[in-house]
Amino acid sequence: MNAKTSFIIGLALLSAMPLFAGDKNKKDLQRGMLEKMDAVPCGAKQKGLSGLGSFWGSAGITHINSDEKLCPQYLLRTDQMDYEIRPTNLKHAVLLPVGQEGEFTIKNNEMLLSAPEHGIRKMRSYEIVSMTPTNTNTSASGSSYDEGEKSSNLRQDDEH
Repeated sequence: MNAKTSFIIGLALLSAMPLFAGDKNKKDLQRGMLEKMDAVPCGAKQKGLSGLGSFWGSAGITHINSDEKLCPQYLLRTDQMDYEIRPTNLKHAVLLPVGQEGEFTIKNNEMLLSAPEHGIRKMRSYEIVSMTPTNTNTSASGSSYDEGEKSSNLRQDDEH
């Protein structure tokens, strides 16, 4: 009877472990505001015989049909950083709601993003194009470069 009770307790603990792991992942999510979306060129599709080299070029066959592809690029703003992101899979890309909040995490050099308040609950993969800190203000005392200029100006004034 004692072994049966300990087996049931152990089974209950093992079944409850995934529930605790799920709560930890929810806490790791960061929130940011989707500020804007731009359509930027992300490559060109080329159809034709240009890749076959000089043999076809010498024969006078140089016709190429090229269409410039445009990709959505979003600005995701957090308290600490501004992220410029693009979807990694354009075939299954979803337009994100600009002006809404999104939840994201960064794993393996990519951002996993969702917008649950807008109904996009699935975490989708995005490429981080650039990261810019939002606190670009310098301190009130100024940088060391400014202080160097001030001291050189003072020396020039003393000479006159």
